[in-house]
Amino acid sequence: MVLMVSANGAAETLTLAPDFIKGGRAMRSVFETIDRKTEVEPDDVDAAPVPERPRGEVELKHVDFSYPSRPDIQVFRDLSLRARAGKTLALVGPSGCGKSSVLALVQRFYEPTSGRVLLDGKDVRKYNLRALRRVVAVVPQEPFLFAASIHENIAYGREGATEAEVVEAAAQASAHRFIAALPEGYRTQVGERGVQLSGGQRQRIAIARALVKQAAIVLLDEATSALDAESERCVQEALERAGSGRTTIVVAHRLATVRGAHTIAVIDDGKVAEQGSHSHLLKHHPDGCYARMLQLQRLTGAAAGPGPSTSCNGAA
Repeated sequence: MVLMVSANGAAETLTLAPDFIKGGRAMRSVFETIDRKTEVEPDDVDAAPVPERPRGEVELKHVDFSYPSRPDIQVFRDLSLRARAGKTLALVGPSGCGKSSVLALVQRFYEPTSGRVLLDGKDVRKYNLRALRRVVAVVPQEPFLFAASIHENIAYGREGATEAEVVEAAAQASAHRFIAALPEGYRTQVGERGVQLSGGQRQRIAIARALVKQAAIVLLDEATSALDAESERCVQEALERAGSGRTTIVVAHRLATVRGAHTIAVIDDGKVAEQGSHSHLLKHHPDGCYARMLQLQRLTGAAAGPGPSTSCNGAA
């Protein structure tokens, strides 16, 4: 009897062998990631500190760039761009032209193959990485909310943010009224990835988180592309307030959202094809890429027709 029970136990243990092998492989990949040495040291003590309140002028000078995983595909070829301090630079162009790659280079997620990325005239590679990212606020296309309260999600933007600062940032982001209408207000739990909120509400909370950071540079990566027309209008108003007095770089597919930008840069084939304000581009490049994109979106919008209207301070 003892031998039979022991044999059965051993046999059942052997059936788990594939799971042990899978677990070992998973652990190896985790430890490889942990042990990988980054090319950019985030806490380099020899790097220059970023001024507490930089002017916020961002410039890309003669940048060539390819992703490390695809070195044979060149994203940028001699790209030069300048976002003036306190002004808005909008990046438009066909999908895959490298608009979001500009934001990645500004944040130093990647290094250019050649050329330089400058902040206030100084190469960003000379700055301490953590200090650099401390003066940059980002609102992505798909905002990530933690499974915590609305207050905690907004306050995450800056360590030590007070209750009053959180409420003020929410008000500037057109989020305060719908938050106050919730049964638990700012203590409302948003659920995993913000599942308890609508897309417009999540986006406005992400904008409030960027505002509470009080950063000199704001990066907006297609922040309204996944919203309906009314939610887009509400979020766009919040974005305009967020960019007031700050250097703002906006990536957008919907050209109607960037008409008021001080400078619009059309990126095509790895370089700037056209550049100027909305009126300048239409006047001096009536048959250019920007004018064609605008005309196409007008035709598409006319075919789609108007949608329902709700209040910006409502659920949207």
